[in-house]
Amino acid sequence: MTGDVVGKRSSVSVLLCCVSVFSWLLCGCASTEDVEALRMDVNRLLKDSYAAKSDIESLKEKTAGFAKEESFHVVRMSQAEIQSQLATIAGEVQKLSGRFDENKYFLEKTLKESTAEIDLLKAQIASFERQMRETKDRVSALEGLMKEKSGASPSEQPRDVGKKSDDAPKEQQPAAGKTGSSQPAADSGAQYEEAYKAFQEKRYGEAREKFEAFLKAFPKDDRADNAYFWIAETYYQEKDFEAAILAYETHLKKYPKSQKAPTSLLKQGLSFVEIGDKKTGIVILEQLIERYPKSKEAESARQRVAQLKKTKK
Repeated sequence: MTGDVVGKRSSVSVLLCCVSVFSWLLCGCASTEDVEALRMDVNRLLKDSYAAKSDIESLKEKTAGFAKEESFHVVRMSQAEIQSQLATIAGEVQKLSGRFDENKYFLEKTLKESTAEIDLLKAQIASFERQMRETKDRVSALEGLMKEKSGASPSEQPRDVGKKSDDAPKEQQPAAGKTGSSQPAADSGAQYEEAYKAFQEKRYGEAREKFEAFLKAFPKDDRADNAYFWIAETYYQEKDFEAAILAYETHLKKYPKSQKAPTSLLKQGLSFVEIGDKKTGIVILEQLIERYPKSKEAESARQRVAQLKKTKK
C-alpha cells in the first residue's frame, strides 16, 4: 500500500516538472542554468521512482511468502481435521466389525443346531420307511401263519399250549407286537427278567420283542425306563445305527431325567458318527458334555470329540 502511494507521488512530481520545463521553454524565459537544474531534479525524481518500484517489488515478494505460509497453515488444519474424522470412522468400523462377528457366531451356532435337528429328522424318516417295510413283511408273515393255524387240527393246538413257559416266547416271536393276553398271567418282574436275559445272551432280536411286549403289557411299570433303553441297545449292538438313533431319541424324550440319559446321548452321538454324519455326532456329544459334565459318559464324549476334530484337520 505504501509503495503504491510513493509511486503515485513520484509520477505526479515528474509530470509537474515536465510541465514546468515545457512552460518555461515555451515562454522563453528559462536560462541554461535553469534548464540544467531542472534536468538534475528530473533525474533525481527518476531515481526516487526506481527506488519506490524496488520497494514495491520487495513488498510483493514478502506478501506472497506470507500468503503461502497461510495456505500451508490452512492445509495443515484441513489434514488434522481429516485425520480426526478418519480415526472416528475407524472406531465405528471396529465396533460394527465386533457386532458382525458376534452375530455371525450366534448365527453359526443356531444353524449348527438346526442342521443337527434336520439330520435327526432325516434319520427318523429313513427309519420310519424301513419300519414300514418291515411291518408289511411281518403282516404278510402273520397272515400266512394264521392261515396255517386255522387249517391245523384241534389235537395239535393243545400241544402248543402245554409247552414250557421258556419255549413259549420263541414260538410267539412273529407275534411279539401283541399284548400277551394269550399268555398265562405273569407278573411284570418275570417278563422283564426274561427279556433282559435274552439281551445278556446276545439274542438281541428276541430281547427287543420281549421288551416291547413288556412295555405294552406294563407301560407304567418302574422298569419301563430301562426297557426303552435296552431296546435302543439291541439296535446298537446289531449295528442298525439309524434305528438305534431313533430308539435312543424315544428313550430321551420319555425319560429326560433318567439315570441312563447320559448313556443314551453318548450312544446316539456315536451312532451318527457311525453312519457318516460326524457333524451331528459332535453336536450331540457336546450336548452330553454340557448337560452332564461330571459323568463318565461326558469324559468319553470329550475324548471322542477331540479325536473327531483332529481327524477333520
